[in-house]
Amino acid sequence: MPDPAHRIRDWLATYDSPATSVAHLLCDRHDPDRVATTQIGPDLAPTTLTFGELAERSRALAAGLAETGITAGDRVATLVPKGIDLTVTALAVWRLGAVLVPLLSSFAPSAVQERLIGSGARLVVADDDNRAKLDAPSPAWQVATTGPAPLRDGDRTLTDLARPGAAVDDAAVGGDGLMALLYVSSLVGPARGVPVPVRALAAMHSYHHHGLGVRDQDVYWNTAAPGTAYGLYHGLISPLLAGHASLALRAGFFDPELTLDVLGMYGVTNLASDPTTYRTLRAATKTLPPEVVVERMASFGEPLAPDVTDWVRDVFGVPVRDHYGQTELGWCVGVPNGDTGQDGAEPARGSIGPALPGWKVSVLEALTDEPAPLGAYGRVALDLARSPLAWFEGYLDNDSASRLRFTPDRSYYLTGDTGILDRQERLFFSTRDDGAILSRGYRVGPSEVEAVLSEHPAVQECGVYSLPDELAGQLVAARVVLEAGAQEGGELARELKAWVAERFATHAAPERIDFVPELPRTASGKMRRARLR
Repeated sequence: MPDPAHRIRDWLATYDSPATSVAHLLCDRHDPDRVATTQIGPDLAPTTLTFGELAERSRALAAGLAETGITAGDRVATLVPKGIDLTVTALAVWRLGAVLVPLLSSFAPSAVQERLIGSGARLVVADDDNRAKLDAPSPAWQVATTGPAPLRDGDRTLTDLARPGAAVDDAAVGGDGLMALLYVSSLVGPARGVPVPVRALAAMHSYHHHGLGVRDQDVYWNTAAPGTAYGLYHGLISPLLAGHASLALRAGFFDPELTLDVLGMYGVTNLASDPTTYRTLRAATKTLPPEVVVERMASFGEPLAPDVTDWVRDVFGVPVRDHYGQTELGWCVGVPNGDTGQDGAEPARGSIGPALPGWKVSVLEALTDEPAPLGAYGRVALDLARSPLAWFEGYLDNDSASRLRFTPDRSYYLTGDTGILDRQERLFFSTRDDGAILSRGYRVGPSEVEAVLSEHPAVQECGVYSLPDELAGQLVAARVVLEAGAQEGGELARELKAWVAERFATHAAPERIDFVPELPRTASGKMRRARLR
């Protein structure tokens, strides 16, 4: 069996080649009779798609997309839940060498359209529930829908677009070619676009194998939304890359009983989910049904509290591995579930674990780019020269100043987090220093919420911050200074929450709004975010 370093070199050589074709790697090289994905409806009924069916359907759709003018490098956005339609659409886009722009269904129309304009999307594929978010006075994008709902002028369904039997030449875009564009929230200003090159497949495959430890015989379920990095990288891409079957639940809500039903009915053996799922399961579950047979578990998005990890081990009988990563990296730190020679190793209490194969994590001094002493707090960074799987080179429009650092001796990616490395080089996460709020598995930029709140006629200014919550991890909260004559109270607070949900995103709507006479500020007038709470 090859060691991790040898395996990673092989993946890098395969995925960073001028001849690299994404559709071949994710679909065509696999056994056509093997199941690629199983879509589970709200009634728990399954619909399966084999790799052979995926190849046939994605070729037919790619031919139809090509007729509409989509070609290599074009951006195609999706507002589609996880499942067969999304999988077929993504493969069709990649056959043409185009770039997938997955968007969150929880975004309001204004946030959706901001990202469509910023990405330069030429086509948007949406399901019936999200179609209305695409209406604009003079949209620059075409629209294709997945369902049978009445079509607007100019819309076409995926079925209408498909050209069964048509020949399609799969594009070879190479390792530096783009395959996806994702957006991340930031403390200041609008969301930033993260271009994902094809060579990032090596990092995704490595985490799938080493971090998640998914095996050929596993039933793998990743609960993350496909508009998030974890949902795209490891709910859609990495299972296809490895030729593994995965589950896609099409319920529009989270329900602990439904989750347990899926785990038991489908015999899930490998589960990847966010801390909110584990916390909610703990609150609602005393004992597991006997048919639940999960063998490997992973968590992403934020550190798990020790009491949650203890509960998972007590109830499921296996540990849940807490893994650390970002949209710009993939997932790169944590105790592995796969065959790295560290199987079964338990992390120190409170630590996430060591860097996964292919990565080198460092902690830098607060004010310099020098490594901090072991055991000292500092800024968490990735040593790029010693991280062969690193792929991020800058945000859309080449805005990279806040993440990449180059010194005479080292090049680093700054994560925006703080923490400690112990003598075994295990990472102890401390805090985020970029102000991002992690709520129910979503990353929320305070400035984006502030910008929307400030558009309300009753709001003079506001400050957005996080509140700890037992289930959600963090909740979005706001301090609001009202315009003269505005009447504070519960009715206005509910109106402001709905205002954010309707104009930005439901997951970013403040759960708590306090009306205050002024915001805390420094002598120079800058808002003191640390004092908002």
